[in-house]
Amino acid sequence: MAQLPEIRWPNHYEPNRCPIHVRNELDMAASPEKVWAWLSRPTLWPDWYANSANVEILEGPGPDLKEGTLFRWKTFGITIESTVLECVPDERIAWEAHAFGIDVYHTWVLQPSAKGCLVVTEETQHGWLARLGTIFMPNRMHKYHQLWLEGLENKARAGFPPVE
Repeated sequence: MAQLPEIRWPNHYEPNRCPIHVRNELDMAASPEKVWAWLSRPTLWPDWYANSANVEILEGPGPDLKEGTLFRWKTFGITIESTVLECVPDERIAWEAHAFGIDVYHTWVLQPSAKGCLVVTEETQHGWLARLGTIFMPNRMHKYHQLWLEGLENKARAGFPPVE
């Protein structure tokens, strides 16, 4: 398998500048196209990722995420607004998110593999709320991101999402 492309971190969110950095990966038995189809459709996330709710596209054509899309959603009990800053279909997506007490950069990289598709997700965070989370629930984000990956694989293995 070829080496994964490097994450294009904005300076403020580089892992060595952030108090929080989480990385998860899963080699999925599904094609990058099917994985992408589910990952890039955030309004469907609550159907297969229990840590997401109330997803709505605020700016952008929807229903799929594209560079510049602004969306609001609830995760970890907090409503956040996210803006897609990088989007290469079937390959990578990244968004910046803000809420009271937290600033986030979340990346996803998809790469074809012998099994189907290797998906790597990384997130960095700043803010007092993020620091509190690591004190009281240090492995929570890693656990939920793994569940997100597993749910994504289950959906992608079943096929493409419904056409909207």
